[in-house]
Amino acid sequence: MAAGEVKSVLFVCLGNICRSPIAEAVFRKLVTDEKVENKWRIDSAATSAYEIGSPPDYRGQTCMKKHGITMNHIARQVTKDDFQTFDYILCMDESNLRDLKRKSNQVKDCKAKIELLGAYDPQKQLIIEDPYYGNEKDFETVYEQCVRCCKAFLEKSH
Repeated sequence: MAAGEVKSVLFVCLGNICRSPIAEAVFRKLVTDEKVENKWRIDSAATSAYEIGSPPDYRGQTCMKKHGITMNHIARQVTKDDFQTFDYILCMDESNLRDLKRKSNQVKDCKAKIELLGAYDPQKQLIIEDPYYGNEKDFETVYEQCVRCCKAFLEKSH
């Protein structure tokens, strides 16, 4: 990576209130702990418009507080601009991936590499299941998957 070069990653799930803000917060903490936060632009977004303007799900916030991680995010939807400005768009499941690939096909000069975040999981858990209809334990599972995947992604990407 050239000096001064900033990389960018956008984490995406369906509503941008459970999985992607957790992944964003986890990754932000990892780069901060490694003192490389100035080398990254990090955000998260939704494939749907369901939750635009909402804060992260309270169960996710509770889970993150337990791990000493702050979440400051308001849900937004993926934009055309995201495909042109982010290096990586990492999503949570196959349906996110399909939606993103379809949207990216309508964008001229899409530069983002669109992948499943789970593709980086050393434990090979490809899909990060939506915990929305689940319980605290499901949010904890999402957190643990995000930690594993984000660590591996960070190592691979620099």
